[in-house]
Amino acid sequence: MTRHDSDPSSSAAKAMTQRRDWLGVGAVMIGIFLLVTAEQLPIGLLSQVADSLAVTPGIAGLLITVPGVVAAFAAPLLPVAVGRLDRRWLLTGLMALMTLASLLGAVAEGFAMLLATRVLVGVCIGGFWAIAGGLAGRLVALPQVPRAMALIFSGVAGASVLGVPAGTWLGEHTDWRIAFGSLSGLSLVVTIALWQLLPSLPAQQPVRLSSLAGQFASRGVRVGVAVTALIVMGHFAAYTFVSPILQHIAGIPLTSVSTLLLCYGGAGLAGNFLAGSAAGRRPYATVLVIPLLLAVATLAFPWLGQEPATAIGLLMLWGAVFGSISVSLQTWILKSALNTEAATALMAFVFNLSIGIGAMAGGRVVDAIGLTGVLLGAGALFTLAAALVACTPSRVVGPPQG
Repeated sequence: MTRHDSDPSSSAAKAMTQRRDWLGVGAVMIGIFLLVTAEQLPIGLLSQVADSLAVTPGIAGLLITVPGVVAAFAAPLLPVAVGRLDRRWLLTGLMALMTLASLLGAVAEGFAMLLATRVLVGVCIGGFWAIAGGLAGRLVALPQVPRAMALIFSGVAGASVLGVPAGTWLGEHTDWRIAFGSLSGLSLVVTIALWQLLPSLPAQQPVRLSSLAGQFASRGVRVGVAVTALIVMGHFAAYTFVSPILQHIAGIPLTSVSTLLLCYGGAGLAGNFLAGSAAGRRPYATVLVIPLLLAVATLAFPWLGQEPATAIGLLMLWGAVFGSISVSLQTWILKSALNTEAATALMAFVFNLSIGIGAMAGGRVVDAIGLTGVLLGAGALFTLAAALVACTPSRVVGPPQG
């Protein structure tokens, strides 16, 4: 066969491989979408789960705390624990475990069993996230890596915009167990897709715990980590209870909560794109404004939020601003980091741990003081985060660009 004759076949094979690689990227994105949806779905169904299993809303908030804390430790530790296991096997196995965890959650007879399934969900979230974050460069050509990375992590925004509201709507119109069971079915489909579409992915050298600790030599990283912890803890302390907040403070009926969460997610997606551009040029100013606006939304809610229209406006502000924190704080961290890969792993650890701590603390405050107390507490944490940024020289994150 001549070279001329072989070219069309070679080009077709290359095109087919590229399509398969992008389908693999899409499968990873949907995996992240389902995992983040699973992590946050109890937020929208908190009232139903609490009533069904005869626990207080504060205790039900542990359904957010547990997977957040477990995911925080799973992210750096699981890749080390599995050694040189092919990452295709690991991702597929984690999604299969997610399938099982969601199924067991759907049929759980008591709160203790349901909480145990959330431990499994946390392992899946942390392990999958840690591996998926570095997959883009192994699945597509170098010039396409930014696009692949954006697609993979669009699953996070998609979970807020579509996954959680859709799951909440399904739970409201059927039963929360149906929502959990649906996640199991979808996870099974993604498990099969990952196995079929991903190539062999031999293990690479994981980030070591010593390199994570070494990032604290940078003042910018120290401040960025502290601000991340304060903002995420404040947000999830209050947002975990957004359904009862909307019902009991604003007087909004339960049947409208899923629609408002959908709008909240849309506002967050818009905030993500706006902040991405702003943070790239002026990360210091962007990160300073974020906790200030979050403080305004939460501190004003107990009083201005008693009218449904004003409550919805504050909720949309809250969503748009919180939707911007991932890209903004990630930009801050990367501009300050000594090692970007280690800093990203550290950021994932702090973010997930803060979700768990925030939800747990919020539950205690709700049970002890009430919904107004948790909103004021969140506002105080946001104010503290803004003060920390204001006391930090802007040079720690480099000069403004553009």
